[in-house]
Formats: sequence, structure tokens, C-alpha cells
Amino acid sequence: MMFQFSIAPTMTPNVEAEMAEIIADAVAVIRASGLPNETNAMSTTIEGEWDECMAVIKEACEAVAKHSPRVSLFLKADIREGMTNGLETKMVALEAALKAKG
Repeated sequence: MMFQFSIAPTMTPNVEAEMAEIIADAVAVIRASGLPNETNAMSTTIEGEWDECMAVIKEACEAVAKHSPRVSLFLKADIREGMTNGLETKMVALEAALKAKG
């Protein structure tokens, strides 16, 4: 299963100055989980079983909540039992399709 999500504080004294530091706390939790993950400018994707991924997402939200009394979470899931290495295999398939188009 893969879960794409973004977490952000919605109430801080100075959001622009503090945003990267706050988000870094959440990303540190995600990376420490040991689950396959990718973070970009808009979101993070992790891969694993339902319970382990949801536990990481919850802990990342809690890391942001230490800085803000209100937290925004956007969550999207690809729930497919038995799928492994989807972060890599989906991109390999996409690149092959692009190459075939020439």
C-alpha cells in the first residue's frame, strides 16, 4: 500500500519563517520509520502495511502539533494488498511508457 500525504501547521506565530523547521520534524519521523518514502515540495509518499503507515502518519502529525495547536492533513491512499516496491516500479513503468512514445 502507498500513502501520499502532506501535513502542515495552520497556526504559528510566523509561518513563513518556521515552516521548513516544523515540516523537518515531521519528515524526520517519516525517515526514522524505515519505511520506503519520498518527499517532494508538495507531499510525502510512504509504502508499507496499513497499520504501520498510519502509525507513522499519526506520529508525523503529532510532531507538527508540538508547534501548532491546529494541523492540516491531506491523505491519499493506494490500497492494494501484496503491492511492494511501488515507489520504484510505478516510476519504472512510467519512464518505459515515455520512452516508447519517443
